[in-house]
Amino acid sequence: MYLKLFKRIIDFVVSLISLIVLFPILLILTIVGVIVMRGNPFFLQKRPGKKNKNGKEKIFNLIKFRTMDNRKDKDGNLLPDEVRLNKYGKILRSTSLDELPELINILKGDMSIVGPRPQLVRDMVFMSEEQRRRHDVTPGLTGLAQISGRNNITWEQKFKIDLQYIDSGITFVGDFKIILKTIGKVLNRSDIVRKGTVSDLDFGDWLLKKGKITKKEYNEKQKEAKEILDN
Repeated sequence: MYLKLFKRIIDFVVSLISLIVLFPILLILTIVGVIVMRGNPFFLQKRPGKKNKNGKEKIFNLIKFRTMDNRKDKDGNLLPDEVRLNKYGKILRSTSLDELPELINILKGDMSIVGPRPQLVRDMVFMSEEQRRRHDVTPGLTGLAQISGRNNITWEQKFKIDLQYIDSGITFVGDFKIILKTIGKVLNRSDIVRKGTVSDLDFGDWLLKKGKITKKEYNEKQKEAKEILDN
């Protein structure tokens, strides 16, 4: 009953109230973002959501505050992440304030407060059918994997924990505990980015680096991801 009915009601009510209460902060961050980023302060990216009746993931636009600017080199290519990630962006990431606009995704029903974090489409295509069971439920702003190590656990561990969240039974008490532990993680600013990196490796890059797939398989999956995004 909780998963089929009350979870969505709670998501809608909490996200609506949060947007109203946090509106002054959202407005300030939007204005500051326009100035610091010299343009659009929002970052929209297509992510896979819950599977539809046909068993295909719904692709939606995840909304975040931009943490990296769009500076490019003389050839028009974006500069490396560590260069484009400015001080303002680092503050947003370390405090998780960049995630606040996702409340809009929750209000719309694209996301839930608690659930497996929505990964990139180019991550999804590298997942096994078993790992893609994480998309049987609505993705979340936070989840069991986030309080179990976030970016300091391997991709395979993340997906295993996501499935554990689903298979153990989704309950109000369980979700509430995850929310409380998430607040603690945010306040302590722990497990923000994998040690030694600015941004975590994409799943496909990680598999290639570990020798779990060939370069040919990697290229084929990247092409598949591009086709999904183009459609």
